[in-house]
Amino acid sequence: MNTKAIALVLFSLTAAAVALAPVLKPEARVDPPAQPLNGFQIPPTAGQHPVIDALFVLDTTGSMGGLIQTAKEKIWSIASTLASGQPAPEIRMGLVAYRDRGDDYVTRVVDLSPDLDSIHTALAGLRAQGGGDGPEDVNQALHDAVHRVSWSQDQAAYKVIFLVGDAPPHRDYPNQVQYPEILAEARSRGIRINAVQCGELGETTADWQRIAQLGDGSFFRVDQAGGAVAIASPYDEELARLSARLDDTRLYYGSVDERAERDKEIKAAHEVQAASAPAVLARRAGYLASDSGKASLAAKQELVEEVQSGRVDLDALPADQLPAPLANLEPGARRAAIEKKAEEREDLTRQIKDLANERSRYLREQVEAAGGAKDSLDRKLYETVKSQTSEAGIKYKGDGPVY
Repeated sequence: MNTKAIALVLFSLTAAAVALAPVLKPEARVDPPAQPLNGFQIPPTAGQHPVIDALFVLDTTGSMGGLIQTAKEKIWSIASTLASGQPAPEIRMGLVAYRDRGDDYVTRVVDLSPDLDSIHTALAGLRAQGGGDGPEDVNQALHDAVHRVSWSQDQAAYKVIFLVGDAPPHRDYPNQVQYPEILAEARSRGIRINAVQCGELGETTADWQRIAQLGDGSFFRVDQAGGAVAIASPYDEELARLSARLDDTRLYYGSVDERAERDKEIKAAHEVQAASAPAVLARRAGYLASDSGKASLAAKQELVEEVQSGRVDLDALPADQLPAPLANLEPGARRAAIEKKAEEREDLTRQIKDLANERSRYLREQVEAAGGAKDSLDRKLYETVKSQTSEAGIKYKGDGPVY
């Protein structure tokens, strides 16, 4: 091809591109559909709900026993408070437990997950021990919170750390990155840091206030035990019973090893639940029945939810990937079994929602009769979240925290 011919071709292509430019706008581009994973899983569409990533960075030294117990009892209430926003957010929660050098550990990181049973199980394993010399390794805790956690890549997500402790950070460890630099990195990644002081130690107050300021967050103080509202209700026992029945609607698929690992996780969660008070299980039931709580109920590779949502093609699942109750059934019987579980789940969810609403009304009346609990951990967390989530497209219009 001679030079003139090449020039003519290039001119023609350029003209065609210019002519098409108004039609092929970037925002109008249509991506090809995602291929099913392993031939049977269809990935969910991203961005359907606003996202909340909430990480609790918790001092677990000896003086923090009361607050740790409060966290174990109230984790489901905190989750339900987050879930009360509109539109219902996708919620992941995580934990960084911290102490100090010379203790059993400096930090223990539990990554963000929609599976709140795993967070509850991790909390149940925490004991208040160590410390005793005043300052703790707060700098390492904040560093790990920013750098060792799989934060959402969604730019609009509400990404938040709640630093909870009663002692100031060490400043005397050589070559350690200090919190101003860590918080600058957090802000650049859209992560807010709220500082929750337990007790009234003045040295801690100064640092916690500065951390909140540098972290674009809020500072507030609670008493040493946390100051959360803890009232039993006449609905707790029945909600605990319904919660156990809701758990029984789950069926997990995957390889033998994957299902064995999931069974191990569920067993650990059941052991924690067996040792929990009915009020804790009632709070758990209310969260799992919420729109946000569906992801925690199903967690990972739960077949009923995946089939009903269209993310898994039941007929394409290999027999060795199926849960035992379905493995030897004919395709039609498998689908009927899934539909039966789904109907049972829907009915139980409806019962739990109705009863949880009754419980909430009862508790609000009790709290109001006792003076409103304006200084409680529940109320302060709610007010903080409510003031910070507008950028994520979440609004809280209810009557306050879920107790």
